Amino acid sequence: MLSVLLKCLSKVFGALPLNQALALGSALGWFYGAVIRHHRRDATEALQRSLPEKSDDERKRLLNQVYRNLGMNAAEEMRMPTVTTAYLEDYVTWDNEAPLREVLAAGKGALALTAHVGNFDLLCTIAPKFNYPTTIITKVIKNKAINDWWMAARSRFGLKFVPAHNSYRQCLGALRKNEIVAFILDQNMIDTEGLFVDFFGKPACTSPGLAYMSAQSGAAVVPVFMIRLENGHHRVKVMAPILPPPDRKPETISHYTQLYTKIIEDVIREYPDQWIWVHRRWRTVPKTETSIAVSPK
Repeated sequence: MLSVLLKCLSKVFGALPLNQALALGSALGWFYGAVIRHHRRDATEALQRSLPEKSDDERKRLLNQVYRNLGMNAAEEMRMPTVTTAYLEDYVTWDNEAPLREVLAAGKGALALTAHVGNFDLLCTIAPKFNYPTTIITKVIKNKAINDWWMAARSRFGLKFVPAHNSYRQCLGALRKNEIVAFILDQNMIDTEGLFVDFFGKPACTSPGLAYMSAQSGAAVVPVFMIRLENGHHRVKVMAPILPPPDRKPETISHYTQLYTKIIEDVIREYPDQWIWVHRRWRTVPKTETSIAVSPK
């Protein structure tokens, strides 16, 4: 039943002109945040703590736009099964592809650092269409109907997936093929799988996997973010690459994980209405003053 509903919604959003589909998605996102109020209290507290320089009214408007953006993301995802190459060429602009191409030219693959900024899922989905063979680490959605539909929509242009656990060797294999492995590094981790770094002035438990993989593989890390513009347009922001850590000592891994996290924070500060403040990023609390990196499994 749910799979039928998803297909129907996909047809509805796909049949609408883009501006109408985005307007509907924006309205649904506002309803989700203002009426259903999903995680709104958590997001409000996070904004108060992270952006104290903004007024209450500014943070309220910002948070409403966060929900609207999430609704537009969902609308674009619903349209994905029918998206054409012409749409991608017209609505997605790459700021500067040179750093990514230079890293790939070294033959060791590339590790893309990204976060839940803009339409992050669209970025990963379309990357292979722009001749960037990409593998992402993803969780399986418990509801099989939703998971199957979502994976099919995302893999349409050749995106490959590995599971969130026990996929370290698969990622190294993709890098050996000179492909891209994308890390979304702004998700809360449990304390046995992450280390604590500063994020907006508060310790946030973060995966050390990106730093470990860069050190072991020799692949540089390239920060890549998709920024939502007006009228359904998107800009892919590619930043200067970060050379691999010189070793895998705990203090080195911690230093580089902090470096990656600071890049994410800087991008969020530039586009605060485009990050998922509804995610409980600081849910895991440190038990001690000092946290030690854990080795990937």
